[in-house]
Amino acid sequence: MEFCPKCGTRLKPTKKKQGKKNVLVLKCPKCGYEKPAQGKVTIPRVVALTPKERIAIIDKEAQKLRTLPTVTIECPKCGNNTAYVWQVQTRGSDESSTQFFRCTKCGYTFREYS
Repeated sequence: MEFCPKCGTRLKPTKKKQGKKNVLVLKCPKCGYEKPAQGKVTIPRVVALTPKERIAIIDKEAQKLRTLPTVTIECPKCGNNTAYVWQVQTRGSDESSTQFFRCTKCGYTFREYS
């Protein structure tokens, strides 16, 4: 990682055309300073995830791990009075989060909106 000697901004690897060849240079995005790249230069790649890929799914093995806190609440399916609890921000950031519960007896997952 190198920085611009003029303004101190991080230099970004950029391909530049010189004649018929593409040459790799380090360029300042702020002031335009350029320097030929020397040695090994790694070009970072940004991977964009779709909203569906950002959703975390708790698989069967993870469900067996009992690391979540428990609360006293009645399960609507079996009537058990203990459930694991966690919160997820499912709507906008200006709205309250959704509280999820999973029954410790039957494993039924239900939610409560705050």
